[in-house]
Amino acid sequence: MSKNYTAYTFLVLATLFWSGNFIVGKFATLFEIPPLSLNFYRWVMVWFILIPFTFKEIFHKKNYIKENWLLISFMGIITISTFNSVVYFALNYTQVINAVLMLAGIPAAVMILSSIMKIERANIFQLVGLILSIIGVGTIISNADIQKILSLNFNKGDLWMLVCVLSWSLYSTLLKKKKFELSQFTFIQLMVTVGIIFLIPQYFYEQSVGLEIPINKFFIAILLYVVIFPAIAAYYCWQKAIEIIGPNRSAIFVQLMPLFSALMAILIFKEKFQLYHFIGGSFIVKGIYLSNRKTQ
Repeated sequence: MSKNYTAYTFLVLATLFWSGNFIVGKFATLFEIPPLSLNFYRWVMVWFILIPFTFKEIFHKKNYIKENWLLISFMGIITISTFNSVVYFALNYTQVINAVLMLAGIPAAVMILSSIMKIERANIFQLVGLILSIIGVGTIISNADIQKILSLNFNKGDLWMLVCVLSWSLYSTLLKKKKFELSQFTFIQLMVTVGIIFLIPQYFYEQSVGLEIPINKFFIAILLYVVIFPAIAAYYCWQKAIEIIGPNRSAIFVQLMPLFSALMAILIFKEKFQLYHFIGGSFIVKGIYLSNRKTQ
């Protein structure tokens, strides 16, 4: 049981750090920081922070890395390059409420992929937990007003968010399918190395259209947060948790992000705590509890 609780702690921390990323991302738009350039600097800085701690393992396991380079590269592309950049792109065409609704589909996609790849079959508790957590997410983002959900207009931004759902679900599933003989930080380092290659064109695109990074204390503070917490710490926690309890039970914790984001907005932007926050949060927590029960 202690291993389970360790995994749960890692998952709560990962989703908490990623939720903070949405808040910090909102501040980034207020200070006119170009999103793709921020993403590029974020991962370049992560690369330089990690390399002193990972280069020895990379050197000693270079033959093993060569053998698995295609899969590591693929996972780097679908996470570091694709997921983060497509989210920014999609939000140009859709509302945040739509985007969060789409991300709520990640646990379902992980369960389907895990079953197809014969990694882990979903049990009845996980399916019921998934339904309850989706109800909880819908309650929070719609303010408990079903008409808000029914009146959402889906567009090409929402279709791009499906790419995010599939890329993150595939990454989470592959983490369990292939148990890499690498430390968590070295694995992140290798993914980031590949991801940066595909971020370079995105960075130069923003430069070509005149979007410059304002070098000031606000940019530095935002960059430090996105590097330390959503990048290094959250990725480490997520990967470690999947290693311990698998993708199905881990993926359901994604549903905590709308709850954490709402609570952060209440604390930081002085928004009011409403009854629907409590109801939605209760459904999410109950869904996560059921998803981590085992059938007899």
